[in-house]
Amino acid sequence: MVMTLAEKIIAVHTERAEVRAGEFVYAGVDFCLGNDITAPIAIKEFEGAGIDNVFDRKRIALVPDHFTPNKDIASAEQVKVLRRFAERHRLEYFFEIGRMGIEHALLPEMGLVLPGDLVAGADSHTCTYGALGAFAVGVGSTDLAACFATGKVWLKVPETIRFVFDGKLPQWSSGKDIILHVIGDIGVDGALYKVMEFTGPTISSLPMDDRFAICNMAIEAGAKTGIMATDDTTEDYVRDRAKRDYRPYHVNGGPGDVETRSYDASKISPQVALPGLPSNVRPVEEASDIKIDQVVIGSCTNGRISDLRIAARILQGRQVHPSVRLLVFPATQETYLMAVREGLMEVFVSAGAAVSTPTCGPCLGGHAGILAEGERCLATTNRNFPGRMGHLKSEVFLCGPAVAAASAVTGRITHPEELA
Repeated sequence: MVMTLAEKIIAVHTERAEVRAGEFVYAGVDFCLGNDITAPIAIKEFEGAGIDNVFDRKRIALVPDHFTPNKDIASAEQVKVLRRFAERHRLEYFFEIGRMGIEHALLPEMGLVLPGDLVAGADSHTCTYGALGAFAVGVGSTDLAACFATGKVWLKVPETIRFVFDGKLPQWSSGKDIILHVIGDIGVDGALYKVMEFTGPTISSLPMDDRFAICNMAIEAGAKTGIMATDDTTEDYVRDRAKRDYRPYHVNGGPGDVETRSYDASKISPQVALPGLPSNVRPVEEASDIKIDQVVIGSCTNGRISDLRIAARILQGRQVHPSVRLLVFPATQETYLMAVREGLMEVFVSAGAAVSTPTCGPCLGGHAGILAEGERCLATTNRNFPGRMGHLKSEVFLCGPAVAAASAVTGRITHPEELA
């Protein structure tokens, strides 16, 4: 039987030689993770079941990144639950505040999720790790508790849709624009419980940061996960980071009956998702008259160093519009330090931006950037549902870092070429 890349990885993690879409399997996980919102529930279930030990203290990560630094007593208590569980089970990877990062940027950076892995995370954007050639899925907190105990997860093997990209992206377009374009094309349920496999010459030419951004938003099309084949770019990224041995898996095209959609990347201009769905996508040129109140650059989608470099390139020597608040959130502490060493932070602060320690805060409407009634935010985050960043009558628009930075200068949604 010829299997897809996702099927091959799943099969390797079971006791079976092959698996088919639609089958239920019990698969071993290489790594599992939770954050300060999802892990406390998992820990309660784990301890309520009377389980004494985790399956492997080196294969679990707890990352307090959503309401951190703690915004109130309740969020402090949430992190306290993680901290005590990590101490009790001597977990290798509990990331204390000040040393943490946004989980889906931090774990690849730390070499904890790797090519060929099967990863289960109690956060929907666990699909980000598919950029490494891993099968990475979001699970519920109860499933995470089971992973803590057994190192295994129940899965229904998903079908695959293959997205093939050819052509060179325009100057100001990025991986974020690729995935927004796709979601705009197929809709928020266009890949429901399927694997979105991204391939083609365009994908092969992308750096890892762009690949992470693409796979990160597969869930916004309803997908079980996104995935890309491991190649030389992937290997260059993980070679000096990997905390353990790994084995990438490859297929020669996979089954011929896989649904395939093809795109010319040269025609994908910078994209903007208008409220209140990630599929409500327009080219930036069609949204250039929309005024904004706040811009957020960061998150597990676009808070990596290349995103900050692009933003700083546009902001250099310019000022944030007087009616706009610009918030910058490096995704990890290492990214923060790199930005300091490269002078990016001076650019941001001199331009009038507020810079924060890594946090998911504004993305989920948690803290550090809540919107008031009627306000509009342009963000490099991944969701723009009504009320996502604050008041139910506020609005969130999604874009890449270049559009975000240019718009912060003009006070309205702006194509970066206007400032060139």
